[in-house]
Amino acid sequence: MVEAGTDRYTQFTLAAAEQAVQASGARLDPARTAIVHGTTLGGVRAMQRAQHDLEQRGPEAIDRKTLIKIAPNMPAAQVAMRWGLHGPQLTVTTTCASSLDAIGTAALLVAGGRADAAIAGGTEGGWTGVDGRAEDGFAPAIHYSQINYGMVVPGADRETASIPFDRRRTGVVTGEGSAMVVLERADLARARGADVLAEILGYGSLADAHHPSAPEPSGRWEAEVMRQAIADAGLRPDDIDALIAHATSTPKGDTAEIRAINTVYVSERGAPSPPVMSLKGHIGHPGAAAGAMGLIAAVLGMSAGALAHTAGTRYLDGEIDFDVVLDRPRSLDLRTVAINAFGFGGQNASLIVRRA
Repeated sequence: MVEAGTDRYTQFTLAAAEQAVQASGARLDPARTAIVHGTTLGGVRAMQRAQHDLEQRGPEAIDRKTLIKIAPNMPAAQVAMRWGLHGPQLTVTTTCASSLDAIGTAALLVAGGRADAAIAGGTEGGWTGVDGRAEDGFAPAIHYSQINYGMVVPGADRETASIPFDRRRTGVVTGEGSAMVVLERADLARARGADVLAEILGYGSLADAHHPSAPEPSGRWEAEVMRQAIADAGLRPDDIDALIAHATSTPKGDTAEIRAINTVYVSERGAPSPPVMSLKGHIGHPGAAAGAMGLIAAVLGMSAGALAHTAGTRYLDGEIDFDVVLDRPRSLDLRTVAINAFGFGGQNASLIVRRA
């Protein structure tokens, strides 16, 4: 059903959802399957393109489907139409925590009996041109907004671009894409002989209430959301085998998370810290999709018996008291993994997943 009426980020979502549904082999009951999707800015690229076309060529040049391209709920709507689903159809927008909040919300719907299955995750796309260049004279303004706000350092040396937890870090490298998963009621999955990859054990979500973009410097609330997820799972910090950190490579953002991890997984753990890694050195920062990508990395790591490394990072920040996986993946028997996702507006989310 992909057509001219969908923005690129919606197309990303459909592609990821198709892969997730096929891999799961789930039989989706139309009345009992939920969709929970997360995005930061929705179809902002389509809005910017329409404004550009208006200014350059006049009203007749505006795509008549601009409105439905822009709407943040359109990826969820397109997924519903693709499989003819009539369960809850929800869109979460908690900036870079969006996909983890979407998956956590979907898990609550399934656990609470509101759905038997859910397609959940998040997407970001269209913040730059197809190859990072202008298209027909059009370049999304949001790209330059990131630069002017100091999130992105243009022309940064590739050695210092997107190096989470490194003392040389300068800021994010913008990424995009979609990550979607299928959640299913455990008894139904077992009854059909599904190849269950993992189980969501715990979820936490709360607010910093501190600043529109900067995290609370001590990491107090990031630590609290990690505790919340661990407690929801019925576990203790020393039960966690690995942590996939949010760690975007920004000076302030990484510092707050370093302090939070030091608190929960060093001071409160009573055992050596679990290995910690961030995906941002591999893929940049994919915005709303980040948390779901972290979850997929956790599940793949459980299957492979290894935790991916933090690519590009060489000189760890001096405040770090925990074990960061560097240089190459580390062979590990991963049973229980925590995933963090933090976003602008003080959005904090953490998820605990266990190997099936």
